[in-house]
Amino acid sequence: MKNARKNEVSDRRAASADAKTALLNAYRAARTAAEPGRMARQAERAAIATAREERRVERERLKLEEQKRIETEATSRQAAVEAAAVVETEARAIAENARIARVIEDEAVRKANRDRRYANRKARQG
Repeated sequence: MKNARKNEVSDRRAASADAKTALLNAYRAARTAAEPGRMARQAERAAIATAREERRVERERLKLEEQKRIETEATSRQAAVEAAAVVETEARAIAENARIARVIEDEAVRKANRDRRYANRKARQG
């Protein structure tokens, strides 16, 4: 069947206005029907955002703790290295002093032996 009405401009405009009004009413009805779901989704998004922020803060805290731990370990390692260097330097100094003392002692023994031999020779010649 063909459209019985005349298809005048005013009829088309009225039909268009009616269609727009029907769409607007359908949108408003759908919006009010979806309001509880929208509020629930907003609350869920807010909860997710809050949880995400808490996880970020926790990651930052853990990262700072790890960085402090690493710095503390590095400081303690550096202190241990420095202490070992001091101990090694002191050990070298003690060993050097002991070596020098042995050399001086050996020199004194050699000199005493030489002096004794010289005195014995003079006594035999005498």
